[in-house]
Amino acid sequence: MASASSKNSNAGKGKNSSSYKAEARRARIEEQRRAERARERRNRIITIVASTAILAGLVGGGWYLVDRANQKEQAKAVPISGEKTWSNLSRNHVTTKVAYPMTPPVGGNHAPVWQDCNGNVYTQPVQNENAVHSLEHGAVWVTYNNKAADADVKALAAKVAKTPYTLMSPYPGQSSPITLNAWGHQLNVTKASDPRVAEFLGKYVQGPQTPEPGAACTGGKSS
Repeated sequence: MASASSKNSNAGKGKNSSSYKAEARRARIEEQRRAERARERRNRIITIVASTAILAGLVGGGWYLVDRANQKEQAKAVPISGEKTWSNLSRNHVTTKVAYPMTPPVGGNHAPVWQDCNGNVYTQPVQNENAVHSLEHGAVWVTYNNKAADADVKALAAKVAKTPYTLMSPYPGQSSPITLNAWGHQLNVTKASDPRVAEFLGKYVQGPQTPEPGAACTGGKSS
């Protein structure tokens, strides 16, 4: 027959075992709660970071649109001395000749393929419809007739050759020795040294007037 002390000892062991299990269970529950709280904090941080990135993108995109709109308004408000401008020019692709209202043309319906305008200097006239497509891409087209001095033609050719989004070609039918053409804008000059030449190029090469900014100036018609 077991003694009283033996019974008390076994009971104590049972109580200790139950207490240990309960404590271990509470520890596991607390650990799970801590892990859940940590996940919630991570999720909140991820949400905040993602929201901030999206907001920054929207603000940046909005800034770009507003800035480009301001550039366009400034281009209209401060024309270069002597330049002519046209607005609301059509932009359809056509495969027939186009009767343009200005010479050389600076906008309107045009060929589906643009004239290469990566600083290309052509010694023969190019098709109006291809060149106008280049203007749509933000190019400046420099044209000249037989009244332009050889030295001026060479100087302009050197400038065009090192300026992306430009092209140059003879244009016998124009009234001025030298004409600079951008989409909706045209300037007649008599000398390559005229400071307005650099002003026109600086303002309208991929300028705010460009209907298709960033469109290619290579891979089109090269002759």
